[in-house]
Order: sequence, then C-alpha cells, then structure tokens
Amino acid sequence: MMETYYAGSYWLARPESAEVCAHRAERFFYLLGRCDPIWARWYEKADSFEEALRLQFRTEASSFMQLFAREENHFGGRYSFHLWTGDTQEESSLVDGDCGSSSLRGSSNCVLRPCDEGPIRERLLSAPVMTEALRAMALAWDPEWAVATSHEHRDTVVQGFAHAGTFVGWVMYFSRLRGTVPPLPAPVRMDPVEDKGTLVILTPERFTTSNPEHVALAARVQELLNRAGLLRPLQPWPAD
Repeated sequence: MMETYYAGSYWLARPESAEVCAHRAERFFYLLGRCDPIWARWYEKADSFEEALRLQFRTEASSFMQLFAREENHFGGRYSFHLWTGDTQEESSLVDGDCGSSSLRGSSNCVLRPCDEGPIRERLLSAPVMTEALRAMALAWDPEWAVATSHEHRDTVVQGFAHAGTFVGWVMYFSRLRGTVPPLPAPVRMDPVEDKGTLVILTPERFTTSNPEHVALAARVQELLNRAGLLRPLQPWPAD
C-alpha cells in the first residue's frame, strides 16, 4: 500500500487580526514557492477541475484580505483559506489554513497535502523538500508544533484522536516555547529555525512504516522526546 503524507503546523489561542493573518499567509506561500516550482502558483477551489483552473489566486496579503472578507471564510475571530495547485487533478497539492482564533477548543493550523500520485510525488516527498516546507510554516506562522509524516505512521502510533504535539513524525518542529530538544540518536538531524525553534529530521530518506528501522528509530525518539517533556498537547499562546 502506498503511504500518503501531509505537513501540518499548529498553535492554540493566539488571537490575530485578518490583516496579520493575511501577511502571514503571504509570507508562507512565498517561502513554499521556493521549496518547489509546483508550489509557486495557486488556485481557489471550485465544483470541477476545469472551473478551478480559471480561479488562479494571487498569494498576496491584499488577496487574502479579500478572501477573509467572504462570509464562508470567517467566523468570529477565525479566518480560513483553501487553495490547491497542480497540472493535473491526480498531481494536485492542497493547502488549508485556519488562523486568528482565540478559542481553546480547536487549534489554528496550516496543513499541506502534497500530491499522492505521479512523478511529482517522488520529488516532493523528499526530506529536503518536506523539511523546507516545515521551515516555511515555522517562519510564517510561528506555530507551537509542526509535523510532516505519513498518515499511516501517525495512525499506527496514535490511539484515538491525534492531538497535535503528542506524537513523533518524519520531520518535526518544536517552538522554543515547548522547551529544549535533547540530543537524539543518529541519523536524526536537528536544525535551528532562527530564534523561533528547532527542526528535527528523523531520516534523510523518506520515512515509511514498511521500514522496521524507521519505525524503531521513531519509537526511540518518541521515548526521548517524551522524557524531555516535548510531546504534550498544545498550550494557550502566552500573552505579549
């Protein structure tokens, strides 16, 4: 069975205006477009692929402000967007985002779903590309935690609902607000993200549940991160 992957960033109870969210979204899509050329052009969703191809979206702050003004894209203090890209329906990538909310019941987030089929999939689902996608999320959204991993591995290690921040994935990001990442065994690599936090990359090749060495490494890293207190549910964002 072919594994499917996603990259998601999450934070809790950080109220922000539509303007702030729009500027964060602009920066994210700019940085994401530098990860791979396929992510440099985006479209709005529609009832058909052909119709959606006519809805190219300029990922500028002013465009997001117009998007957030639509009734379906804001509720209270929460602003949302749903964009996609790809040359064919089978090779499309999706990005969904919710930001600006002060709610303690559900996290704000930005989630990227790379395409599941075709040669582009092989290019996108590499450690360098997924690491840079998470770096883009960290720099633009300043989340508490982020992960890039397969749905299959997540569902294997999580019992019940997969609470953000509580499990290990292929590539992870920990905000400095969560604490210091401890030393981890090879081949795990750690990269700082400015003064914001740390990226943790488990394997230089694509992580899969079919590789027992990958699964064993993830279990060991989970134990070490748990011991350091880094795997826990999201906390309300501290007030300035």
